[in-house]
Amino acid sequence: MMVDGIMKKLPEDVVIYILLKFTVKSLIRFKCISRTWYTLVQSSTFINLHLNRPTTRKNEFILFSRSIKVEPRGLKNVISIIYSDNDDDLNSIFPDLDPPYLTFSYYYAYNELVGPCNGLLVLTDFEVIILLNPATRNYMPLPSSPFVCAEGLNLSIMGGVGFGFDWIGNDYKVIRILEVFKDADWSPDVIDQKVEVYDLHTDSWREFRVGQQFPKVHWLPHFEIFHKGAFHWYANIDDAMVILCFDMSTEIFRTMIMPDSFNDYDGKYYTLVILNESLTLICYPDSYAEIDLTQDSMDVWIMMDYGVRDSWTKKYMIRPPPFKSPLTIWKNHLLFLQNKGGLLISYDLISNEAKEFNLQGYPQSLRIIVYKESLISIPKRVRRSSSS
Repeated sequence: MMVDGIMKKLPEDVVIYILLKFTVKSLIRFKCISRTWYTLVQSSTFINLHLNRPTTRKNEFILFSRSIKVEPRGLKNVISIIYSDNDDDLNSIFPDLDPPYLTFSYYYAYNELVGPCNGLLVLTDFEVIILLNPATRNYMPLPSSPFVCAEGLNLSIMGGVGFGFDWIGNDYKVIRILEVFKDADWSPDVIDQKVEVYDLHTDSWREFRVGQQFPKVHWLPHFEIFHKGAFHWYANIDDAMVILCFDMSTEIFRTMIMPDSFNDYDGKYYTLVILNESLTLICYPDSYAEIDLTQDSMDVWIMMDYGVRDSWTKKYMIRPPPFKSPLTIWKNHLLFLQNKGGLLISYDLISNEAKEFNLQGYPQSLRIIVYKESLISIPKRVRRSSSS
């Protein structure tokens, strides 16, 4: 082909420099031009160069996950990759993804989105866990954990799921914080917590021992996040609200104290996001509770110095608070929220302007993450072992 012939006349480093400017969607198409192009784009060298290339806001996408109704009386999870040149329009650039294997229950009308990390993310229905690259549309279900409870006890992963990259071991890991409980007449009686770690390199789970003083992890739908090599969950210990962190490389748990004004009895909810590359907490009232329009507010706290308790700083106070649940912050000023009906809304933290988008899902099912695509693939040997 003419393009292939022209490229063969150029030095390889020049060809690589040119190709790094293209999207993953285009690069996947280029693999069909010739064996030479396929080998180059598929090589680990090019994939790593593409992953670590300099990027700007133009390289950021929005990953929009939601549940939608299907007949008869069912739900399914749909994921869209969305791009915008401005703050007014959100346009899907790929066909929607409808990941298999995941189900819904009476209690959970959504699938949880965990990540991203290097263009990969995890989806779970709190039973099955799927590893997914939305840009390449490559996915696989993780193997079931081999660990079981003693007779009369049960496990639940509602304690939390984490996902991230171990830069020392050069491996991806999934963390499950499980509650061990026995059924009571009126509610599950939680008696213990346990931790399991999945290593992609070995395609297997292992138990991770924690002490008796391990914090009590509480699942919040928009709180769990991977940042600075560690995964973060909402938890409390000795009646203190904390952020529980797990370093993916050292495999050490630690806690960070939340702002002093936060307490476990104020009826507030919390979302953890990234703003200006810093860990940020959004504190907001329960949208189903009675709101005092003159006193209640949605507060945005930024941790100026990661891990330093005294560096929490209130960046924004929105009053009256929008009657919506915050999802994430994009471009350092655009706060995405969902209302009670499942409609996606943005709120500009600078201009205080709100906008509704024609994007909707089942109530409380919306999930949004800021996403940078990659060519990172799931090893074929892992896919074979997971399906055997």
